[in-house]
Amino acid sequence: MFDFEYQLKILPDKPGVYLMKNSLGEIIYVGKAKVLKNRVRQYFQNSKNHSEKVRVMVSHISEFEYIVTDSEMEALILECNLIKKYRPRYNILLKDDKHYPFIKVITNEDFPRVIMTRSFQKDGNKYFGPYTDASSVYETLELIKMIFPIRTCKRNILEEGPFIKPCLNYYIKKCNAPCAGYESKEEYKKTINEIINLLNGKNQDIINKVKKDMEEAALNLEFEKAANLRDKINAIEKISEKQKVFLGSVDDEDFINTYSDEKDTCIQIFFSRDGKITGREDFIIENRNEEDKKEIIAEFIKSFYGGTAVVPKHIYVPDIEEDERDLLEQWLTLKRGSKSFIKIPKKGEKKDLINMVLRNAKITLEQFKIKILQDKELYKISMEELRDILDLDETPHRIEAYDISNLQGFDSVGSMVVFENGKPKNSDYRRFKIKTVYGANDYDSMREILTRRFKHGLDEVKEIQEKKLNFTSGKFSVFPDLILMDGGRGQVNVALDVLDKLGVTIPVAGMVKDDKHQTRGIIYNNIEVEIGKKRNALKLITRIQDEVHRFAITYHRTLRDKKSFYSILDEIPNVGSKRKRELLTKFTSIDNIKKATLEELLETPSIDKKSAESIINFFTKEEK
Repeated sequence: MFDFEYQLKILPDKPGVYLMKNSLGEIIYVGKAKVLKNRVRQYFQNSKNHSEKVRVMVSHISEFEYIVTDSEMEALILECNLIKKYRPRYNILLKDDKHYPFIKVITNEDFPRVIMTRSFQKDGNKYFGPYTDASSVYETLELIKMIFPIRTCKRNILEEGPFIKPCLNYYIKKCNAPCAGYESKEEYKKTINEIINLLNGKNQDIINKVKKDMEEAALNLEFEKAANLRDKINAIEKISEKQKVFLGSVDDEDFINTYSDEKDTCIQIFFSRDGKITGREDFIIENRNEEDKKEIIAEFIKSFYGGTAVVPKHIYVPDIEEDERDLLEQWLTLKRGSKSFIKIPKKGEKKDLINMVLRNAKITLEQFKIKILQDKELYKISMEELRDILDLDETPHRIEAYDISNLQGFDSVGSMVVFENGKPKNSDYRRFKIKTVYGANDYDSMREILTRRFKHGLDEVKEIQEKKLNFTSGKFSVFPDLILMDGGRGQVNVALDVLDKLGVTIPVAGMVKDDKHQTRGIIYNNIEVEIGKKRNALKLITRIQDEVHRFAITYHRTLRDKKSFYSILDEIPNVGSKRKRELLTKFTSIDNIKKATLEELLETPSIDKKSAESIINFFTKEEK
């Protein structure tokens, strides 16, 4: 039992990081403090100043721990790292770490390449960006390839060779084949310098040169050549319109502001590079309207710049606590490698831009609310149609869907996705590595994961009732109103059998596909139910089926990628990587291992009687 009073008494008066945990031991909030004793105690004191978020969070805290640091700066760095690691639900969590794309010219090669990258490093190469839209990068790169004959291969090409036969790009005039020695390093460098000038915005000289060539071609009646040169001019102008330049010598600036309504907050950030607005991003933070705007901005800066490749020289905000600003500036300067400033503009152009960001945040939040209302209505119609199709007593607000994925019958994994009120609830998704089933047996694999899921759920319900906890604190305690299986009657019957044995009553339906692998309908009570004109319900079922399949496949690929090389032998108990290699070396194929006797297997150096019997038992089960 966690002793709150004692732990609060012994809190040190030093800087550090504190981690709040719920009854299941999950970290739900990470914060930093200049004085741990003062900051942590504030959460457990009755205060009218606590926001709704803090009140709800405190109600879920069952214990806390803390880490003492030597300085507040160390606490800030540790806080950012722990938030990225644990992604606590009550911290501001952005979609992902923001690694914006750049165009990179790899100048430290004899024949430089021009590529897209999401990693910005001080490595002597030239970077252009960051772009907030990856499609702009790809389009720019395609235009560059159209204008300039540069290589796109990853081959390490040296000026002195060795030389090889040129590829197709040479013959269609997309590359001058430095790999074959057809273009010198000096000639190629001139082309790269033109690309760098173009990306730097120095496009007029290039346009003038191409225009001159186009006019000469037209005078010589070379109309096809003139048309190609005209297309190049259009492409150059298009690149110039899109260009976002990032240069160390040019001050880059970000402008941040927030707008809150009666419930939610929109944080908007504008990016200014080379004196021009080059892009923007917005983030909706739900249920944070009661919090101090200064705190939201400070937390956002930590979360956002903790994941970006580049920290700007100047960040403009409407307001921020002075102590917090000084600390954040030190941290940003460390990340940037040179001085970074957080400024509060009071008047002039910068103030006008901050106000523009505020107006855009307000518009974005209003549009977000309109879309939510539209989506809610659409989801409501879809679920009501599904209720009518299956003749359910109540609308299925929470739906769980299950799927099994395997590689040629092995390495099976299961997945569970959750949709609440028609929307995916990612935080409740679960993955299952099959533990008791060997070989290709989707039914038994499904039986295992459903048993584990609902048995865990029943155990959690019992624990929550005994300890009088909040039901929302459990991982599996919330049961669905409807279960959807990615499969037909067989999978549905497996699910019903598992639920019956556990004493759980939940309707179960199967999602079936047609010959073109498109969702056709659902099976319920051993009958394929005709959806007919219920188009919204069909779209919802299709979305759920696609999502559960996607989730299973991605988990399966993750497990496969962790292995050096995959073999059916990986599924056999008591056979590790060393024994796997020796078996394949001795018997040369899986079929030969299958046919091997106990005595033949024991002739393998590292195979003992226990592992030999495991091999024989495994393949015997597989044949059955």
